[in-house]
Amino acid sequence: MLESTTKTVLTQCRRIVVKVGSSLVTNQGAGLDLDALGNWARQISQLNGLGYEVVLVSSGAIAEGMQRLGWRTRPAAIHELQAAAAVGQMGLVQAYESCFREHGLHAAQVLLTHADLADRERYLNARATLTTLLNLRVIPIINENDTVVTDEIKFGDNDTLGALVTNLIDADALVILTDQSGLYTADPRRDPTATLVGSAQAGDAQLESMAGGAGSSIGRGGMLTKILAAKRAAHSGAHTVIASGHEPDVLLRLFQGIAIGTLLTAPALPLAARKQWLAGHLQVTGKLVLDDGAIRALRSDGKSLLPIGVKQVFGEFGRGAVVACVNENGTDIARGLTNYNSDEATRIAGHASGEIATLLGYGGDTEIIHRDNLVLL
Repeated sequence: MLESTTKTVLTQCRRIVVKVGSSLVTNQGAGLDLDALGNWARQISQLNGLGYEVVLVSSGAIAEGMQRLGWRTRPAAIHELQAAAAVGQMGLVQAYESCFREHGLHAAQVLLTHADLADRERYLNARATLTTLLNLRVIPIINENDTVVTDEIKFGDNDTLGALVTNLIDADALVILTDQSGLYTADPRRDPTATLVGSAQAGDAQLESMAGGAGSSIGRGGMLTKILAAKRAAHSGAHTVIASGHEPDVLLRLFQGIAIGTLLTAPALPLAARKQWLAGHLQVTGKLVLDDGAIRALRSDGKSLLPIGVKQVFGEFGRGAVVACVNENGTDIARGLTNYNSDEATRIAGHASGEIATLLGYGGDTEIIHRDNLVLL
C-alpha cells in the first residue's frame, strides 16, 4: 500500500526541492565530503536529464568554515558564525560548481534571509530569479545568508528554509535528507518498540508529539523541525519525504516510486500565492490574542477577525503589518495583514465594530483583519 502511495504521489512531481543536512555533506564536521557532494550532483543531474526541476538547499557552509579556521566546536557568538559561514561558502559553492560541471550543468548560489521573503517585492524577485534559473537548467544551490543573518531574521534551520523555498517556487515535493531513516513513532534510541512511520498527512498533530531531539553539534535541525517544515510545505500543496541520505541512489529511487523513509502528503488544495506568503512569515512585529468565539469563526466559518474577538494586543506595529493571531495559550492560529496599528487595535479590542468610530474618533474598517488577508496555520 505504501509503495503504491509513494509511486502515485512522487512520480507525478516535476519541481522538487531537496534539502541535505550537514551530516551528509561533511566528514563529521571535518570539512566538506567531496565524494558526497559528487553523489548528490550525479543524482540531481540524472533527475534533471529526466525533466525534473531541482533546487538544492544545502547545509555545510559553517561546518566547512569551522574546518578551515581550525574550530572544533560550533561557536555560539553570531559574529563568529557569520565569519565561519563567509569562509565556508567559498568552498561549498566551488565544490558544487565543479561537481555539476562534470555533468554538463551549471550551479548558482542563492543566499536568503527571512527579510528577503517577508518583504513582498523581494519575495517576488526571489521567485522570479529561481524560476529563471530553473528554465535555464541551472541548479540553484540555496543556503541561509549566515554572513549577515541576525537573531531577528534567521530561519533557524535549513529544514524551514527548504519549506519556504518550496512555497516560494510552488514546488511539488520537498525531500529532506538526513542521517535518520525517517520519522519513528518514538525515539528509536530510547524505545526499542519504536517503528518507522511510512506515511501520514502533513500537519497531523500526532506527528509533532512523535518527533523530538535536537541536532548534532554541527547541524541545527532535529526531527521536529522536519515535521514542521512538512506542515509548512503543505501550504502550497507540496508533499514531503523525510529519508536517510545514506540510502543508495535515494533521490533516483524515490522518484521511481520506491517507498523510502516517511512520506507526508499534503491536503488536496494548496493555499493561494498571497496566503502562502503570509503563512511564511516566521517573525512578526505584533500579536493578537483571540477568544474562543473568534477562533471558531475563523476556523469553522471562514470569517474575518472582528475587534470584539480580540482579548489582548502585543507589540508595536503599523497598518498593513503581518501579525500573529494566537489563542490564550499562545498557540498560533493564523497570520494576517492588520487594518489597524497597534495603538488603534488596543483601543478597539473587545468592542463591537459599531463602536470603532466612537473609540477612535473616526470611522474605519469593521474588521481588524479581513479574511482575504488572513491565513490559518
